[in-house]
Amino acid sequence: MKKIAVLGYGTVGSGVVDLFEINAASIAKKAGEPIEVKYIVDIRDFSQDKNAEKFVKDFGVIENDPEVSVVVETIGGTNPAYDFTKRALLAGKSVVTSNKELVAKHGAEFLQIAKEKNVNYLFEASVGGGIPVLRPIAQCLAANEIDEIYGILNGTTNYILTRMIKAGLTFEKALSEAQEMGYAERDPSADIEGHDACRKICILASLAFGRHIYPDYVKAEGITKVTLDDVRLAGKADMVIRLLGRTKLAPDGKVFAYVGPHLVPKSSPIASVEDVFNGIMVHGNMVGDTMFYGPGAGKYPTASAVSADVIDAVVHADKRRDIGWDDAGEEAVADMSAFTSKYYVRIEGESARSAATQSFKDIEFIDDSHATAFITAEMSEAEFERKLAALSERSEVLSRMRVLY
Repeated sequence: MKKIAVLGYGTVGSGVVDLFEINAASIAKKAGEPIEVKYIVDIRDFSQDKNAEKFVKDFGVIENDPEVSVVVETIGGTNPAYDFTKRALLAGKSVVTSNKELVAKHGAEFLQIAKEKNVNYLFEASVGGGIPVLRPIAQCLAANEIDEIYGILNGTTNYILTRMIKAGLTFEKALSEAQEMGYAERDPSADIEGHDACRKICILASLAFGRHIYPDYVKAEGITKVTLDDVRLAGKADMVIRLLGRTKLAPDGKVFAYVGPHLVPKSSPIASVEDVFNGIMVHGNMVGDTMFYGPGAGKYPTASAVSADVIDAVVHADKRRDIGWDDAGEEAVADMSAFTSKYYVRIEGESARSAATQSFKDIEFIDDSHATAFITAEMSEAEFERKLAALSERSEVLSRMRVLY
């Protein structure tokens, strides 16, 4: 029998404990032996919980217990998760986590320690919640050269945008509703400013391209500036607005990565991903486009991904999973000024259409009697910024977004 410890007894942690109890028989069959939760670490009082006897507050108990072979970290954030994770790996224990912030910031370091100690550091749940995407990229698509990944990586922002599109709610009202439904935190900044999606696209980029892409070097823009006018104009162009994380291999071998709102054609599979669901597109040079879709968060969907990693760590206890990437710095990230895209622009002012045509030349206006908006031809971000600066001298620029095509 394998013994594990669960750090954090919140939504995901309690789900993991439940899952190992409810599905004990099937898990034992898949792992080749029973797996039991021996310890749960949480600073709060759970003396009335059904698992009260398993709770400890001192991580050292787990660190020094040779029976514990796998540590499940679901605390979130970096403190004390960083310290506990590093200590567990150095003690020769595999670590499984759902902590996207920790993986995005310290994944390269932990993967190196795991390699040196011949243990596993696994993090399937850190990107897609219950959606399996990291393992398929590393294994099922291993024969492909991955050149691009993009998708909806945050369920909160997708719910807000869906409500703006479907119900005509303003951003503020849609956010308030998301908070009432429990989809958004009281402080929603990590979601609505794009930071959560940024951490996830960094993990995907690191895995796909073999170099650690740090969030500090990736531009993240959220959805706080999206208005109902933008939603309406996107619809007139047969598109919808989605917040996308995107990474792409640059011609020089560096990696483009960013997060921002996009106009997405309704014909795209990503356009149909609504509410709190996530959708991730992965392009391989042999297989073409593959899509991963499902619940990006939630107690049991995320717990199922975490638990699958635990089983994997047990099965590969003597031969670690060779999954990971090399450390890298800012030099691995391509300059976004060279990234090419089409752009949506909304402006106002006298002779706005004439000013837009003179500044951008080859554009397609969106037919609307109440606003002036257009979509540009494909161009580099540097060229777009130059032309937009010239346009802003003659008209007020109200909104701008990339267009997925």
